[in-house]
Amino acid sequence: MPRPARYSPSRRAAPPAAADAFAPADTAAPATAPAAPSAAADASPRGASQAPWQRPDRWLWLAVLALAALLSASLLRAPAGNARMPSQEAIDAAVLRTLQTQTLPSAATRAAEAVMPSVVRVVGMGKGKGDKEEERGIGTGVVIVDKGVILTNLHVVAGADRVLVTFHDGTESTASITGAQPENDLAVLQAHKLPDDLQAATMRSTQDLQPGDQVVAVGFPFGIGPSVSSGVVSGLQREFTSPEGKRQMSNLIQFDAAANPGNSGGPLVTMDGEVVGIVTAILNPTPARTFIGIGFAVPIENAASAAGMPPF
Repeated sequence: MPRPARYSPSRRAAPPAAADAFAPADTAAPATAPAAPSAAADASPRGASQAPWQRPDRWLWLAVLALAALLSASLLRAPAGNARMPSQEAIDAAVLRTLQTQTLPSAATRAAEAVMPSVVRVVGMGKGKGDKEEERGIGTGVVIVDKGVILTNLHVVAGADRVLVTFHDGTESTASITGAQPENDLAVLQAHKLPDDLQAATMRSTQDLQPGDQVVAVGFPFGIGPSVSSGVVSGLQREFTSPEGKRQMSNLIQFDAAANPGNSGGPLVTMDGEVVGIVTAILNPTPARTFIGIGFAVPIENAASAAGMPPF
């Protein structure tokens, strides 16, 4: 039975960050936008419904469990009557030795691993020369409800005769566009065929997001992927104007994790593996349309509202 979209509360108290408009593509000129009202935080933390070994920090838990198993085994091997609990100093030394000898995944690796099962490749198909079907746009999407509801950018699928999505396990499906916010360059898709165990991403309020927070972007730049890049939040409440000057986005998250054409519609993820934004544009004042260090993402509050989700 499909579960509702998963939300996570903020991690620290901070002045609310807003959620207003969002929009397109891949290049243009930024500025600073006025703050907009924020959405309130939700209630159910991700970790509360997950066992320790299912959470993004499960690698540390597994190391602790392995250490506990070793200590238990040593006690069982001790002669009867001589078994005794190890001292705190011995436990501390064993934990330190385990951490020093075991190479644990980086924070970015754990974040990407948490969201990867929810990331999809999105392709807009259309008629080309000789009426032969061809790819018109390639981008990324993220599953937000496990019945196959996917968020992506509208410019990835606009004008497509057919939309194809490929899930993390390789399952391919056509999809229908069930919702759109043209002013925010956002589309909501419904996949027609689903993997047996589809996993929805956890969405997290941006109200405590701050410049300097680490993030990763996951997507299909130039169709290659899924690819992972890491960086930090560079700024908040930014504005972006499309290269043609026809659309303007505001209240965007600025980040410096590498993004290129094809990343559009993909998730911007915290180190907890939770989605705080949808990658939508990059700034490049040249015709190259490639990444030079400034990317923009729409706060997840805006994106979720496009799919009819309740605010945080």
